[in-house]
Amino acid sequence: MTEKVDARGLSCPQPVLLALSKMRDMKTGELEVLVDNEVSKENVSRAASKEGWELAQVREEAEEYHLLLRRS
Repeated sequence: MTEKVDARGLSCPQPVLLALSKMRDMKTGELEVLVDNEVSKENVSRAASKEGWELAQVREEAEEYHLLLRRS
């Protein structure tokens, strides 16, 4: 089951903090993070990598980014 964090409309560092909190709660699995700007996309991706999560997919739809993070 994929968990979700909707960080649209939030400015950094809020998307990163929300994503990190969820990642630390989950330990393993899939997490989809929704953001609506390039800076948040890059910052969440970088933070996930530092926590040992793989950026499995990035999808852009209507000025939104859907980041699929995975950790096993």
